[in-house]
Amino acid sequence: MTASVLSDKKIVESWKKNAQPWVSAVRNGEIESRVLVTNEAIVNAVIGCKPRSVLDLGCGEGWLVRALDKAAIEVLGVDVVPELIASAEKEGGGRFRALSYEELTAYVLKESFDVVVCNFSLFGKAAVEQVFKHVPSLLNMAGYFIIQTIHPRVGWGESAYVDGWREGSWCGFNDAFSDPAPWYFRTLETWQSLFEQNGFKLALTLEPENPLSKEPASIIFVGAINKSQ
Repeated sequence: MTASVLSDKKIVESWKKNAQPWVSAVRNGEIESRVLVTNEAIVNAVIGCKPRSVLDLGCGEGWLVRALDKAAIEVLGVDVVPELIASAEKEGGGRFRALSYEELTAYVLKESFDVVVCNFSLFGKAAVEQVFKHVPSLLNMAGYFIIQTIHPRVGWGESAYVDGWREGSWCGFNDAFSDPAPWYFRTLETWQSLFEQNGFKLALTLEPENPLSKEPASIIFVGAINKSQ
């Protein structure tokens, strides 16, 4: 894969191509780390903020929306892939809307939330920076921005520990997946700076551990914003 196709656009193209395999993998419990650790970790992180309303950005087939809906939380799930949104709507358990991150503004949504959550859904460069800029306008007073993503200290692999594009891989997934999406690696310091530069204070950083490997399965950032200040 050449550098020219390591882009935000390529990420979206890959997810559109792999929408159905992803739905099957999630609903059949084929992703071990999610079953063992990360699903429960993100649900607990969101519920711990005691929200009445949540916006799930990059909601995929909607599992997190459904989980939070069962906890009596009003949830809107947003994703750029129409097929994923259609699958989520068919399953029910919340509201869903097809939107790109570039379209994501308070003007378009016409509502605000106690929590905005991104669960393994921030893998681009410019698109992620755009999300950080718009999330404050989508949050209610004293709201939270919660991100679960690949832990930088684990996910950097054999490359240099510097920000930059990485080639994707479906290693560990079934043969139905193809054309893996690239992703933009960020160091721990860069993630922290994104929060700080966009008006957030990191209230909590969690490192859920995989009980089998004893390594961090992910990292969860909980950014707090207070619009009264």
